[in-house]
Amino acid sequence: MRRFRISAYMTSLLLAASFALTGAATASASEQAAPTGYVALGDSYSSGVGAGAYDSSSGDCKRTPRAYPALWAAAHSPSSFNFTACSGARTGDVLANQMGPLGSNTGLVSISVGGNDAGFSDVMTTCVLNSEATCLARINTARTYVSNTLPGLLDNVYSTISAKAPAAHVVVVGYPRFYKIGGSCVVGLSDTVRSAINSAADLLNDVTAKRAADHGFSFGNVTSRFTGHEICSGDAWLHSVNWLNIGESYHPTAAGHSGGYLPVFTSAA
Repeated sequence: MRRFRISAYMTSLLLAASFALTGAATASASEQAAPTGYVALGDSYSSGVGAGAYDSSSGDCKRTPRAYPALWAAAHSPSSFNFTACSGARTGDVLANQMGPLGSNTGLVSISVGGNDAGFSDVMTTCVLNSEATCLARINTARTYVSNTLPGLLDNVYSTISAKAPAAHVVVVGYPRFYKIGGSCVVGLSDTVRSAINSAADLLNDVTAKRAADHGFSFGNVTSRFTGHEICSGDAWLHSVNWLNIGESYHPTAAGHSGGYLPVFTSAA
C-alpha cells in the first residue's frame, strides 16, 4: 500500500510538471505568434504632405519619414511596418489600393480618411477665391455630405479593416481646426468664414469618432494638441495657402506631425 501511495504521488508530480511545461510552451508559442505588425492607411494627413522630405519612391502619394506613422514606427520598432497612406486618398482609394498588407499578423492600424470625400480641398479653394456667401454655401454642402453620406463610406472602410486584420488595434485619427479666431491674421478670410471652417472640421471629427467607436476602434482627436498652433496663432503647425506648393496648403508641418499627431497616436496606440 505504501509503495502504491508513493508511486501515485510521483505520478501526480510528473503529470503536474508535464502540464506546466506544456502550458509554458503554449504560452511561449502564443507570445511569438502575437500580431505586432503596423499598417498605416489613409490620406495626406497620414502620408505627411506638408512635412517635406518626401520619399521619392512614393511618387504622388508623398509619404515622408517625418509623418507620424513613420515617427512612431522608428520609435517602437514593430515587427513590420507597411506605410500605404497616400495624398488625395478617399475612402474608395483606401479600399482599392491600401489594404494589401493587412492580415493576421497586423497588430496595429492607423488611418485618417474622410476629408477628401467631403471635398475639403474644394471647400478651401472656393473660400479663398470667391465671396463669403459662396464660401459659406460650399461649407454647408460639405457639412450635409459629412452628416448624410460619409458615415456609410467610413463603415465600409472600417468593416474591411476588421475583416482583413481581426486581431488589430485600430486607431482612427482626426483633423485639426485650421484657424485661431481673432488671431494674428489681418488679411485673408473673414473670421466668420474661419469659424465656419473650424466648425466643419469639428463636425467631421464628431462623425468620424462616432463611426470609429461603433466599430470598436480608438479615435485620436488632435484638436487640443493643435490649440495655440493653428493658422493665425503666430506659431502655426499648419501651412496656410502656399502658392509655391499649393498641395501643402492647410496641411500639418513637420512640427505638426511630431508635436501634434505623434503624441495623440502614441497615446491611443
